[in-house]
Amino acid sequence: MMMDNGVITNNYDGVYGDGYMEQEEEWEREGLLDPAWEKQQKKTFTAWCNSHLRKAGTGIENIEEDFRNGLKLMLLLEVISGETLPKPDRGKMRFHKIANVNKALDFIASKGVKLVSIGAEEIVDGNLKMTLGMIWTIILRFAIQDISVEEMTAKEGLLLWCQRKTAPYKNVNVQNFHLSFKDGLAFCALIHRHRPDLIDYSKLSKDNPLENLNTAFDVAEKYLDIPRMLDPDDLQNTAMPDERAVMTYVSSYYHCFSGAQKAETAANRICKVLKVNQENERLMEEYERLASDLLEWIRRTMPWLNSRQTDNSLAGCQKKLEDYRTYRRKHKPPRVEQKAKLETNFNTLQTKLRLSNRPAYMPTEGKMVSDIAQAWKGLEIAEKAFEEWLLSEMMRLERLEYLAQKFKHKADIHEDWTRGKEEMLQSQDFRQCKLYDIKALKKKHEAFESDLAAHQDRVEQIAAIAQELNTLEYHEVGAVNARCQRICSQWDRLGALTQRRRLALDDAERVLEQIDLLHLEFAKRAAPFNNWLDGTREDLVDMFIVHTIEEISGLMDAHARFKATLGEADKEYQAIVNLVHQVESIVKQHQIPGGLENPYTTLTAHELNRKWSDVRQLVPQRDGTLAAELRKQQNNETLRRQFAEKANAVGPWIERQMDAVTAIGMGLQGSLEDQLRRLKEYEAGVYAYKPHIEELERIHQAVQEGMIFENRYSQYTMETLRVGWEQLLTSINRTINEVENQILTRDSKGITHEQLNEFRASFNHFDKNRTGRLAPEELKSCLVSLGYSIGKDRQGELDFQRILAVVDPNNTGYVSFDAFLDFMTRESTDTDTAEQVIDSFRILAGDKPYITAEELRRELPPDQAEYCVARMPPYRGVGAPPGALDYMAFSTALYGETDL
Repeated sequence: MMMDNGVITNNYDGVYGDGYMEQEEEWEREGLLDPAWEKQQKKTFTAWCNSHLRKAGTGIENIEEDFRNGLKLMLLLEVISGETLPKPDRGKMRFHKIANVNKALDFIASKGVKLVSIGAEEIVDGNLKMTLGMIWTIILRFAIQDISVEEMTAKEGLLLWCQRKTAPYKNVNVQNFHLSFKDGLAFCALIHRHRPDLIDYSKLSKDNPLENLNTAFDVAEKYLDIPRMLDPDDLQNTAMPDERAVMTYVSSYYHCFSGAQKAETAANRICKVLKVNQENERLMEEYERLASDLLEWIRRTMPWLNSRQTDNSLAGCQKKLEDYRTYRRKHKPPRVEQKAKLETNFNTLQTKLRLSNRPAYMPTEGKMVSDIAQAWKGLEIAEKAFEEWLLSEMMRLERLEYLAQKFKHKADIHEDWTRGKEEMLQSQDFRQCKLYDIKALKKKHEAFESDLAAHQDRVEQIAAIAQELNTLEYHEVGAVNARCQRICSQWDRLGALTQRRRLALDDAERVLEQIDLLHLEFAKRAAPFNNWLDGTREDLVDMFIVHTIEEISGLMDAHARFKATLGEADKEYQAIVNLVHQVESIVKQHQIPGGLENPYTTLTAHELNRKWSDVRQLVPQRDGTLAAELRKQQNNETLRRQFAEKANAVGPWIERQMDAVTAIGMGLQGSLEDQLRRLKEYEAGVYAYKPHIEELERIHQAVQEGMIFENRYSQYTMETLRVGWEQLLTSINRTINEVENQILTRDSKGITHEQLNEFRASFNHFDKNRTGRLAPEELKSCLVSLGYSIGKDRQGELDFQRILAVVDPNNTGYVSFDAFLDFMTRESTDTDTAEQVIDSFRILAGDKPYITAEELRRELPPDQAEYCVARMPPYRGVGAPPGALDYMAFSTALYGETDL
């Protein structure tokens, strides 16, 4: 600050950006200066000075004369500042007056006020314009400059205050400090807003400006102790009233109602806190609802997955498999999304609670995130076990169907062979036979015994198949056992009857000597050959079940080896037929009656020829059946390769996406906004990739329908890919939520990008396993690396346990980056506290220890007021009126354990 002949020469920006005199000169050049302004300012400034000087028991009458000696000027400054100025000079000489005025000007300058062209000589000489300029700078500094509304100061802050207070009033639109106040309604609105008992605003009219002005000025002077600083006639008769005079008068209203301003500020703070609590309660209720619904769905689904009941048919199992595929495609995916949303809402809620200085949310027992994860894990285990059991059951039932058909086929052949055998063995035909016929019957019986022995293997096979059907719990095992029992019982009877008939023939053999060697030879050779033919025909039409190309190739190789033996079989056939030809030749030559009949066998060359023809026809048919099965297995092999090719691409893709998402989640790639953008891109990419999963599901369905139970071309199964896909979706969702919470924490706490990077780098350094969380000892090392002092003594351990209670309130044994970041920023940030809320309620209650419902409804918005009334406990103190509420207990409960 520079002094030149007692004149302060440095500039003063003040409200307008220029000094008082420069502003006056600019208005005069532009033709805006109204001569009436000086009169208005003189009246207003005089009244304003007297409103303060009267506190010292004095006042002024003529503003340009009464400040000339500097004494009342110094006194005015002492009253409005509350400070003591240097002792004034008591002489009456001009230089004494100049010294006193300079002391006043020096004091004004010490308060940061800059004056231009206003010197002590002009004040001492009674220069009215200079004196008014000096008083205006005092008014600005001590009455207007400290007014602050939403970080705006001085003129803008005072104007914004007027606009807010008068906004609800009809015919009031405050845009400036001259024309907006001419009709007096703005002054009346300010009074009515704070003291509605003093003015009935509804009776005022814009058409009566003088009445409005006089009403406002009279009420303000009589009831609010605000002196008349303006003349209503001057305001009406002036095209544009003086802005400085109006501002000076309005500032008196502001200071008069400052107490109400404090109440409004307190009400705003309370509303902010209550809105936070209401939103947190909504999130808690939504979490409980989602958790209950998901757990209930899992509870309903588990019995179905744990059920092992079937109708013991392959069709029934295939229907169950189709139901399971429908469950995986339609019913489970929405639940996967619900689980991810549940975890996201929980993390967001915990972040909001930390940022609002609230205790961590503890869900209802049994509905913790860990409980849901455990239930979900149980569901996945049950799914895997259910599918494995179902496929195993299908293999078992397929085997059962095969065995049942084989049992029926062999039983049909055996029963067809045994048909009439009991009657034959019980026959007494040999009683009337000649010796030749007896010998023939004996040989025939021996052939039958040979045939019977040959059929022993078939009976044992039938019994073995029946036993396996029993072991595998075939659903029609009762009928199988009954038929097997009939066959075995009949077989025992045949054995006994055979033994009895053989003994009878032995008795007759002593008298029967001739035997036809040729018939005997035919019988001996035809029976085994016929049995071979029957077995061969049975083998050629025998059913088989294979699952690989190697198995069908083995059957084809065996068939090829069989075909290689057909040459020897044809030689045996020709030899047997030749025996018949020899018999025919002898009979014809010797004319033996009945000699063509072979007494030793019922087999004929015609029957052997028919069976041999059947075998030769069945061989190419078997070739076709094996070839068709080979094509089926080749198609299955193609399905295996298709599934493997797709799975071997999808599996690594999922793993790469998981690695990329994990890397982003570690904060290694750019700013949080960059990370969020990249995660959103990955999320879109993953959903775009879903057709590959669906295509793989279609191939997998074809694989299962082809009864393919193993695949050597891929290490991936459909189950592992499904789980990997669901984990990828969950991981992306969870990581997006974590980054959004970090942005929320960063913006709420005001930390810089460099600080965030430092916190992330330190966290990642000690997160050796890249799990996204730290164990307690890792956290301690991380804090120390960031300069956090944690002693190794008992006090240091207590401090660290306090930190753990903050960052791990649920005692999980690890600390996430969100909790770590919140701890590193929260202690240095000014957050709302219970004490601040209590102070705000105390202002609304007028310093009483309690508050009434009427006061809450008057000061707060309706929903916020009713929220408090419903939750605030009754005040139990002495002397409280009925219905008094305890705002202290309510405020404390907002920040502690509470059921609110």
